Amino acid sequence: MKLRILIRGSNDIGSAVAHMLFQAGYAVVIHDKPRPTVTRRKMAFTNAIFEGNTRLEDVRAFLVNRNFLLHGMMVHHQVIPLSVGKFDEILKSVRPQILIDARMSKHKIPAKQLGVAPLTIGLGPNFVAGSITDLAVETSWGDNLGLVLHHGATLALKGEPKEIAGHARDRYVYASCSGVFYTSFQPGDPVQEGQKIARINKTSLFAPITGILRGITYDDIPVRTRTKVIEVDPRGAGSQISGIAKRPKKIAEGILHAIRIWEKHRAS
Repeated sequence: MKLRILIRGSNDIGSAVAHMLFQAGYAVVIHDKPRPTVTRRKMAFTNAIFEGNTRLEDVRAFLVNRNFLLHGMMVHHQVIPLSVGKFDEILKSVRPQILIDARMSKHKIPAKQLGVAPLTIGLGPNFVAGSITDLAVETSWGDNLGLVLHHGATLALKGEPKEIAGHARDRYVYASCSGVFYTSFQPGDPVQEGQKIARINKTSLFAPITGILRGITYDDIPVRTRTKVIEVDPRGAGSQISGIAKRPKKIAEGILHAIRIWEKHRAS
């Protein structure tokens, strides 16, 4: 069996990494929380958590509730198993050679993960290569997108999201309070500026601009203040609401290249 890789996070970036590594022949397992707040659900494997299975482009992921099934699924390499069990137990079951933290917790300092697996990789702000993880990957738009760092910190969280059709931060809605998120809308639904599309407890949430829902958190999910819960793409019919986008793909390419180099050094 090829290298076992455990990826933390089923968001669009973690899913793009899992997709590319699975296609490259690696044995991949995704771990996430039982009720994640991921918004870009048609660009990720997250829906498998709620619906049992899902497809991202040409790869399927299945929710696995029994740890003893993981090994067989990795060997057969037909689908990507996704688990929401206790992380420490999944870690023991999978025994990964590579651990990738793709949770993209931008406002939190990640725990030190050196030694958890022979190779550990952290994606995004707050990771320090050689201190928190062995490698760290830049996830910010720019010339260094997908760059793998062997030493030092990734770029700090700053600036505005990438502009689309004249809209940047105003395309998003963030939770103004903690509570349970409710909605009947799905990614891909058209919305009008000011239209009520969700609520957190009794607090209504409205579409910030007119366009297509690129992302929206699943119904009946607990969220915390400042959690991103809605994203609107103003391009309408030209919106990408499914599949793997350019940014996640670039990040995945950087990780695949780094893993192949690590494999060669490990074998020599």
